[in-house]
Amino acid sequence: MISRTIRISNRLGLHARAAARFVELASGYRAQVTLRRGEVSVDGKSILGILTLAAPQGSELELLVEGPDEQQAIEGLSELVISRFGEDA
Repeated sequence: MISRTIRISNRLGLHARAAARFVELASGYRAQVTLRRGEVSVDGKSILGILTLAAPQGSELELLVEGPDEQQAIEGLSELVISRFGEDA
């Protein structure tokens, strides 16, 4: 298992469209993906789970990935977050 702290930098935070993009990308990996905010951990392939994190701009989340393609998954998902989910602001 590998983990990385990611920071939500887009203006609207981890809202529905951003969560959908995250889930779509995460679902393409065989590895198990988990997001943690404080004491709350959710399945990174579940849009409802991700939305329950209520992560506004500036939130720090822990991304945990375990499985055969974990390195590719953590790199791809981190890049998605760094790129602000493809949003302008």
